[in-house]
Order: sequence, then C-alpha cells, then structure tokens
Amino acid sequence: MKKLAIFSSLFIGALALAQGIKFEDGSFTAILAKAKKENKLVFVDAYASWCGPCKLMVKNIFPLQTVGDFYNSHFVNAKIDMEKGEGIDLAKKYNVKAFPTYLFINGDGEEVHRKLGYVEEKDFIQFAKDAENLNKRLTT
Repeated sequence: MKKLAIFSSLFIGALALAQGIKFEDGSFTAILAKAKKENKLVFVDAYASWCGPCKLMVKNIFPLQTVGDFYNSHFVNAKIDMEKGEGIDLAKKYNVKAFPTYLFINGDGEEVHRKLGYVEEKDFIQFAKDAENLNKRLTT
C-alpha cells in the first residue's frame, strides 16, 4: 500500500510537470537551429527579473495545459532575461524596451510577430496563432 501511494505521488507529480510551456535550455543560436530544423518559429518570452507582469505570466498563464499543449507543439520556446547574458544583445537586436515582450522569430533570426504585456489564456493562444498565419503577422 505504501509503495502504491509513493508511485501515485510520483506519477501525479510527473503529470504536473508535463503541463505548461516547456522552455528550451541552451544558447539562442542553438534554439534558432532547432527551430529551423523542425520548421517552427521560436517563441521568446523576453522578460526582466524585476517585472511584475512577467512573474504573473509565469504563475498564471505559462503553466496552463492548454497553453503548453499549443506552444509546445507549434514553437520552440525560449525564456530569456533581457538584462543578463546574451539577453542584453538580443534586447538591442529586437528592440525590446518593455516587459514582458513576446517575440516570434523564424529560424533565420528574423522577427515575424510580437506582443507586449500580461495576456490572458485565450488571447495568448490567439496571438500565437496569428504569428503562424502569414496574413496576420505584424510583419505583413
């Protein structure tokens, strides 16, 4: 009985971790290469550690299964602090001046779509769909 309880706890814990957006580790160059290989866009959560709306997105939106299901299957996801490491140069390159900024970047490193600020679940999924739609991208 004790083993069953432990196994159940581990299984439920693993399911909880499987929900939400899975962000890639590694350099931005490696993330771009993966996106190009998989023929996907890169979704970048461009954030700052002190940003209140950024923290709310991490708490309320990114962990949602519906959000994770869509983003994980359609994008290579990256979470980058724009005030540290390579984020400083990326913030300059993509003109990120407010947080959170959500960037959609093709495998060649070109920005194709963006959104700014705290966004509720349905809108968060919708603007991602817009990023995939060539007729609705901001670059169109």
